[in-house]
Amino acid sequence: MYTHSHRLIRPGLAALLGLAALGAAHADSGRMMPRDMPQAYTAECAACHTAYSPGLLPARSWQRIMTGLDKHYGTDASLDEATVRQLSTWLQANAGTYKRVNEEPPQDRLTRSAWFARKHDDIPPSVWKHAAIKSPANCGACHTGADRGDFDDDNIRLPAGVSLGLRRFWHD
Repeated sequence: MYTHSHRLIRPGLAALLGLAALGAAHADSGRMMPRDMPQAYTAECAACHTAYSPGLLPARSWQRIMTGLDKHYGTDASLDEATVRQLSTWLQANAGTYKRVNEEPPQDRLTRSAWFARKHDDIPPSVWKHAAIKSPANCGACHTGADRGDFDDDNIRLPAGVSLGLRRFWHD
């Protein structure tokens, strides 16, 4: 039989376990696009490439990217100081902290991270060069929810013009 204190501990323990599970679910969903995305992120970053969810890279990678916008992967993507400060703060606050993004990928490129390589290791180079895809950085070519940070394997579509013989590479 439980005493009065046991009745208090059990619901408290259940609440604590629930919060822990919620935290684990949140950590695993770190690749999803945060709801508070600044309009400048869409306007500036998504104008040239997929607006990657901040949770896909660690904070140090975002810091280097934002301080090197004048030579952003071969392009001058400079922004005014206020916009850089706003985006940097948001990226740092939402950067990946879960196991998958512990590492800082070479050149801070998402497509060179160990987890990206593992998920895409059986895709031949010819697929990346296809006109509908162009490069591994074009997530939206195959992942229909890339703009929301949704990379679920169930939401992958074969880009128009990609040979049906390559369809097997879109299944994990």
